[in-house]
Amino acid sequence: MLSKTLITEAKQSRERQWLSEVSAVIQQQALRDVERAYTNFFSSLKGSRPGVRVGAPRFRSKRDARQAIRFTANARWKITEAGRLLLPRIGEVKVRWSRRLPSVPSSVTVIRDAAGRYFASFVIETDPGADLARMPEADNLPSVGIDLGLTHFTVLSDGRVIDSPRFLRRAEKNLKAQRELSRKQKRSINREKGRLKVARAHAQVADARREFHHQLSTQLIRESQAVAVEDLAVKALARTRLGKSVHDAGWAQFLAMLEYKAQRYARVFVKVGRFEPTSQVCSVCGVRDGPKLLHVRTWTCTHCGTVHDRDRNAAKNVKQAAGLAVTACRGR
Repeated sequence: MLSKTLITEAKQSRERQWLSEVSAVIQQQALRDVERAYTNFFSSLKGSRPGVRVGAPRFRSKRDARQAIRFTANARWKITEAGRLLLPRIGEVKVRWSRRLPSVPSSVTVIRDAAGRYFASFVIETDPGADLARMPEADNLPSVGIDLGLTHFTVLSDGRVIDSPRFLRRAEKNLKAQRELSRKQKRSINREKGRLKVARAHAQVADARREFHHQLSTQLIRESQAVAVEDLAVKALARTRLGKSVHDAGWAQFLAMLEYKAQRYARVFVKVGRFEPTSQVCSVCGVRDGPKLLHVRTWTCTHCGTVHDRDRNAAKNVKQAAGLAVTACRGR
């Protein structure tokens, strides 16, 4: 009924004739997204939906930074022999493929980001056995605890230190376009050109950060049979004076990658509670030495006399606490 009112009948009106210019599958998929959004919203209100509370659906704008359309198999899209993407009502589109598709895709989503770039995202089925074959056996691999930080991105329980690339901080010196944009007249052509220039600069920063997270998370999953991390309150930390640095580090994205890759490649991923005193406990004797100020990077245990590096000691405690923590996910 909703499809008939909002799509079929709307196309016959003078104000909505432009709906006939695009594939009907796109409009049906948009209705499904609305239905899913309202279902999640009301389920969240009733308390039957786990996780963070979901807000009411909002209308989209043509000025949204990210826009997307989805084609299912009913739309009769296909990949041509020449490697192009044939989309209904659009035609053949040249594609720069980032990888070969392992199986026939069931749908494709075309995405336009804030920088004006277009991406095609495919839904495919993968073979779990083929995924596991790309990784070494986990039985003989060590477990690792991870302490996330700002000075160093991660400090591992085995002593390895990965410095923080600080992509945004390094790019800020060259982001003169950000200041120039604020001086341009609103809704002018020059302002739109300036906005696009700034968006492309920030897209380069986001791409570099994402690539760094992918490489590091894959390396840790490949070299470990179990990974333990601290369940940080990232949203709360982002509201402090260190918020810009927290966003630049991208902890939430990195942890999400670790979690799904652990599930995909049959590794153990454990989150330790955020109230675990990992920075206060001696990893050698287990005595709690009390809270430490942020500027204290090394300290000596008053009980056994061991000199600790703050971050490495915290990583060791995360690894030890993970033995008692509830496993967040375990790949099968």
